[in-house]
Amino acid sequence: MTPLIGVTMSTGNNDGGSWWLTSSTNRSYTEWVERAGGAPLCLPNPDVGLIDRYLDAIDGLLLTGGEDVQPLLYGCEPARGLGTIDVPRDRFELPLAQSALARRLPIFGICRGIQLLNVAAGGTLVQDLNGVDGMLQHQMRATGGRTVHHTVTVQSGSRLAGILGEGPVATNSYHHQAVDRVGQGLRVSAHAADQTVEALEGDSERFLLAVQWHPEVMGAEHEPSARLFEAFVAACRA
Repeated sequence: MTPLIGVTMSTGNNDGGSWWLTSSTNRSYTEWVERAGGAPLCLPNPDVGLIDRYLDAIDGLLLTGGEDVQPLLYGCEPARGLGTIDVPRDRFELPLAQSALARRLPIFGICRGIQLLNVAAGGTLVQDLNGVDGMLQHQMRATGGRTVHHTVTVQSGSRLAGILGEGPVATNSYHHQAVDRVGQGLRVSAHAADQTVEALEGDSERFLLAVQWHPEVMGAEHEPSARLFEAFVAACRA
């Protein structure tokens, strides 16, 4: 069976007002899903009344990267370092993730995806790591494209360790926000040297995994990225 994987999308308007609203996602997400044996189905940000219909159709949910999550959704006021927020996406994606969690659907989150997942589970976020003393540089600036930036320590005995192996893993890094208080039913499975949360997973046997880095931007030959997507699609197939 080729599992059908829902892929979330960002909203844009090209400065043309509401009539120019667009929904888009980087092709790297869909290409990795296909490479791992899944069939991607891109989900725009429509009325929340369509959420159950989408979830009835798909076998797994990929929460992709994008803009910052609205702080009011996790009970906080906007900090000075908050970036752009995607209102239509938040309006649709938060209840989408909460419903997927309730259905115990396989979920894989990437960058914004780990943050949205944590908020959906009742957690909070650090709104701007650049304003916190002692932080590493998490918004990498590098020429040469597909490269790594810092290491993360994977928690021994975690699902993530079963996929990537235990010990340090070198990752890229393109974020300025991070998980703060961990949501219900989630646990930390990797962290950076400055203790920034780099991965979350579910505290049960179902497949529920999210990483703060961007495995999808690495090339097809990048084995850690392949392992993550293959594990996710295998869980969706099962």
